[in-house]
Amino acid sequence: MYTPSPMKPGSGSRLHTKPYKGDTMVIDKNPQYVATFDVDPQNGFTPLCPGELPVAGGDEIIRELNEQAKYARYRLGSKDAHSLSAVYNATEVEPQFTPVNGYPDVDIKWNPHCIIGTYGAKLLSGLPKETEYDFFVWKGIEPTMHPYGACYHDSAEKLSTGAIEYLVSKEVRTVIVGGLATDYCVKQTVLQLLRVKGLTVVVNLGACRGIATATVEAAKEAMVKGGAVLIQKASDFESLNVWPL
Repeated sequence: MYTPSPMKPGSGSRLHTKPYKGDTMVIDKNPQYVATFDVDPQNGFTPLCPGELPVAGGDEIIRELNEQAKYARYRLGSKDAHSLSAVYNATEVEPQFTPVNGYPDVDIKWNPHCIIGTYGAKLLSGLPKETEYDFFVWKGIEPTMHPYGACYHDSAEKLSTGAIEYLVSKEVRTVIVGGLATDYCVKQTVLQLLRVKGLTVVVNLGACRGIATATVEAAKEAMVKGGAVLIQKASDFESLNVWPL
C-alpha cells in the first residue's frame, strides 16, 4: 500500500500527483484498489448501427472489456443517452462536423446516435446490464449538452457525474479504461481522471476503437502526456509494476 507522493519536480505537464519511485511511477495492482471504466460501449458506435456513428471494430471490444474487469474490484460504465431534439443532431442542411454556435456545451454536429429507447443506445451484447455495474453514468441527456468525458456533464467541468467521487470514496488507486471512441469520449474521460490526485490511469487499447487514425494518434499522445499508461491488451496489466516517467 502506498501513500500518494507530491508531484515530481520538473514534471510540469502533469496536472495531478502520482506515487513515484526514482524515475518510475508505482502502479497499484491490488484488485481492492483497482477499478475499470467501460466508456460508451454502445451499439450506436459500431457497424451494428451504420446510420449512426459506426466505429470500425467497435463491436469487437467486448472480450477485452470483460477481461480487464477481472483485475478490478469495481466496474464503472457510461453511455450516451441522447434526445431526438438535440441541437447537435446533424441534418442535410447542417451535416456532421458543422460547428455549433450559441451553446457552450456543444461544439459540432453529429449524426443522430444513441437516442434514448433505441437499439443504438443499448450496451453491446455480452457486457453487464447497466444495473449490474458498480457505478453507471448516463450522459448527454440534455438536448443542449453534449459531453465527451464521463466524469462531467458540462464542458466547464463543474457538474460532476459522480464517477470521480465514487472512485475516491472507494479509495481506488488505479483505473483501467476502455470503450468508444478512443479519440473522443475515451480520451476526454481519461484526461478527466488524470486530474485526480493519486490516481493512476491505464488505457487498454485492445478495449478501444477510434474514428480516424490521425485523431486516435493525437489522443494517445495527449493521454500519455497527461500521465496515462497505455497497454495493448488486458493481460498486459499483469506485468505492470512501475512505469517510466
